[in-house]
Amino acid sequence: MPDFGYAGEILKVDLSDGKITKLPTSNYADKYIGGRGIAARLYWEMVPPNAKVADPENCFICASGPVAGFPGFAGGRWVACGKSALLDQEAFTYSNLGGGWGVRLKYAGYDGIAVQGKAEKPVYLWIHDGAVEIKDASHLWGKTTFETVDLLKAELGKSASVLTIGPAAENGIAFATIFAEQGASGSGGIGSTMGSKNLKAIVVAGEKKPSAADPAALRLLADHVRKMRDYKAGPRPWEIPGVTRPQACYGCGLGCDRQVYSGKDGRSYKSLCQATILYEQPVKAYSGPKIEVQQLATQLCDAYGLDSAVMQGLIDLVGACYREGILSEEAACLPLSKFGSAEFIESLTGKIAFREGFGDTLARGTIATAASLGEGAQKLLSEFVATRGSETKDYDPRLFITSGLLYATESRRPIQQLHEQSNILRMWLGWLGKQQNAFFTTADFREAAKRYWGSELAADFSTYAGKALAAKKIQDRTYTKESLVLCDFRWPMIWAKYEGGHVGDPTLENQIYTAITGKETDEAGFIKIGEKIFNLQRAIQLRQGWAGRKDDRLLDYLFEVPLRKGELFISRDCLTPGRDGEVLSREGKTVEREAFEKMKDEYYALRGWDVNGLPTKARLEELQLGDIAADLQKQGLAK
Repeated sequence: MPDFGYAGEILKVDLSDGKITKLPTSNYADKYIGGRGIAARLYWEMVPPNAKVADPENCFICASGPVAGFPGFAGGRWVACGKSALLDQEAFTYSNLGGGWGVRLKYAGYDGIAVQGKAEKPVYLWIHDGAVEIKDASHLWGKTTFETVDLLKAELGKSASVLTIGPAAENGIAFATIFAEQGASGSGGIGSTMGSKNLKAIVVAGEKKPSAADPAALRLLADHVRKMRDYKAGPRPWEIPGVTRPQACYGCGLGCDRQVYSGKDGRSYKSLCQATILYEQPVKAYSGPKIEVQQLATQLCDAYGLDSAVMQGLIDLVGACYREGILSEEAACLPLSKFGSAEFIESLTGKIAFREGFGDTLARGTIATAASLGEGAQKLLSEFVATRGSETKDYDPRLFITSGLLYATESRRPIQQLHEQSNILRMWLGWLGKQQNAFFTTADFREAAKRYWGSELAADFSTYAGKALAAKKIQDRTYTKESLVLCDFRWPMIWAKYEGGHVGDPTLENQIYTAITGKETDEAGFIKIGEKIFNLQRAIQLRQGWAGRKDDRLLDYLFEVPLRKGELFISRDCLTPGRDGEVLSREGKTVEREAFEKMKDEYYALRGWDVNGLPTKARLEELQLGDIAADLQKQGLAK
């Protein structure tokens, strides 16, 4: 019988020889919880350090967490991991998706799946009620994600849940995504990991629902969480009256700002967050507001499997280079004079997805494209990207000092971590601007910082003090959250509006974990598991070539180009809390190099690492990672 909260098994598939094996989830669950933790451990065990993205030895891993299948907690998300080419060096990457596929994987009998090898021809996996089949996907290769979902559901039944890739991943685009039903899209370049294996899709179905150790306690917690989250902020830009409607992910029980709409083809498309604005400004400049053209851009990215967080900067760079005379229509073979039109975005996305002509250059990302176009294009980059993976801005370290460490120590934009401070800053700005129903005051912000990030200094955006501790606490908490796996739109519940006040309860996650699994833990013990998983990822990074402190870096412009008003949509006036809760403007600020390096020193000390960012044997053993410490020591990567 599987442990409470789990399906009980992890599936391993080798596409080179068709071998299928199963591992007990219990081998991993106590140490790594699920989701992000189990996926990282599987990667450590299975992928050789020198494996390249397209090598059969690279592994495509998906995992849900113990909360999947229990409604009321927004806990149906899941993760995908593998090595990616998104950065300037190949690196371990991860993605976090919603929808219902992760829950359906558990219902099919598995808490995770790890796929290695490479099939001789396109295939898909059909996993249902414990059975596993490797089936021919030649008829699906080259199809869009939407077409593939429709074809497989017609073939296998409406109850089948489909995870797939589009042409971008088939063609090895560095920022290709994976795509699942309900518009769930996984970024970080993970799509090309899946595509390199000739794996077009993984389809799951089943009814093996998990059971909880304490159902009564779980019901009480669900009711408490619902009351804490019984509040809705004002309408979001992607909510369009008469066009979009709310849609929660499968088994959520809480709901969020997620919207969907019906296209002219009758298909349902998502409307959510950054993906809805990636083409907004070009459209407005070309023809005035045309929501249908904006929606087309998002649809095309999802259909081909292109990461909108990279595409936004790439689109804007191409437009700017055309305006500056750096790029011509003839050289690009793109209708640049129609930049902002439906014709342009259709041409651009198609050429990138199939690597046609200049699309092959664009397929390498915004930074690489700028390098190919010369110094003039490279000078424009500060307008469009925030990370070495060409991902878009908004959580800028010039505004959020803590974000500097989050960016520097991760192999991709760590959006779940970045949201911890940005989400409550947005709530605070609403209160500051006297928006209707806004309630999150300066005092609330400072209390939240003390409760979640270690001290009120974390809420003072005028100083680097307290930011190293805040970064560590945010990362450790996020890693437990992504191992449960809880939704980033709802967790952690730093802000709330209920009888207990406006600041949430940081013990809720471990209470839910205990009620589901029966494993007793307090907040400190639970967050310690997150610290363990973070150190495991650090070991993965180091073993595959991450140069410690040298690679814990930011893009140069963040140290050199002052922050301007209007540059970041989160705080267009660059306003933040300052000393003693005063209102502060970060306009004109840069990241200070010396202060940033000192902050890294403090961060490494808090982590128990040496000054070069290498873990110590003592800290790894304290975190029950003795085997990891031994491996790193052999390679001179641990002290």
